[in-house]
Amino acid sequence: MPTSSDILDRVLVMEMVRVTEAAAISAANLICRGDEKASYAAAVEAMRAALNKLEICGTVVIGEGERDEAPMLYIGEKVGCGCEGEDPAIDIALDPLEGTTITAKAGANALAVLAIAEQGNLLNAPDVYMDKLAVGPGYSDGIIDLNKSVTENVSAVAKEKCVKPSDIMVCVLDRPRHDKIIAELRGIGCGIMLIPDGDVAGVISTTDEDTTVDMYMGSGGAPEGVLAAAALRCVGGQFKGRLLFRNDDERQRAYKWGIEDLDKIYDLKELAKGDVIFAATGVTHGSLLEGVKKLRGGTMTTESVVMRASSGTVRWVKSEHRNN
Repeated sequence: MPTSSDILDRVLVMEMVRVTEAAAISAANLICRGDEKASYAAAVEAMRAALNKLEICGTVVIGEGERDEAPMLYIGEKVGCGCEGEDPAIDIALDPLEGTTITAKAGANALAVLAIAEQGNLLNAPDVYMDKLAVGPGYSDGIIDLNKSVTENVSAVAKEKCVKPSDIMVCVLDRPRHDKIIAELRGIGCGIMLIPDGDVAGVISTTDEDTTVDMYMGSGGAPEGVLAAAALRCVGGQFKGRLLFRNDDERQRAYKWGIEDLDKIYDLKELAKGDVIFAATGVTHGSLLEGVKKLRGGTMTTESVVMRASSGTVRWVKSEHRNN
């Protein structure tokens, strides 16, 4: 019986990069055009076409919307040209363009993002909000806790880092719903990196010392939470997530996807289990990746990162795409 790693070995890591590259290049053609829907649709179609060239039996478990919401890569959509029973059954979490507004306005940190795992190993999260708390690698297990206050979590990280709470940098989405978090962080003197969008990149930034980000806090999309958790599974770090529901319709959506404990706090390995491959390509320039660049003669360059949990490998990939 093949193990999880055996199955994923049949899906070359570089193939995942080619998928995110295709989405990023298509979206980049519409940077600063002010049309969010068009850039997103371009990324979706490019990602779908690239996935359908792979010899896998893939199922989208984290996507954008459901089947009647085309042209999105909807939850439950089958992708790949593999034969059932002969080629690997893979669950896929994706966001063809994380940062539609960013792309439309030529802002920073727009990404094309994808994670894959053996069937059943990615949480099938409903399209609702999630309360998120993350730190990078190197800290004691359980150092962060969604049941504790902002101050308590910052103080715990600062203590292990042997610095003052005022020396901690926290990444937060710039939204009115985070006013209380921001006020409490300001009250203890923390640095705050406010981002307009792109919380997958925000969470991943906690793993890169060059970003100076120590922690990520705040609520955002649950699907993006699973993608971020998949990345942290590959490179280390800690993540806590709790689904947030605004109404009965959203609660029913959760029940539909098999979630029974609506108050559960998920940790990293409950969101993304087993061997996981994560890939992202920059669309616009950001702290994590350079964006797509157009050179003379129609050549385009991309920068991507691809990670794998079983090996702990992180590859940075710079590519030239020539217009032959």
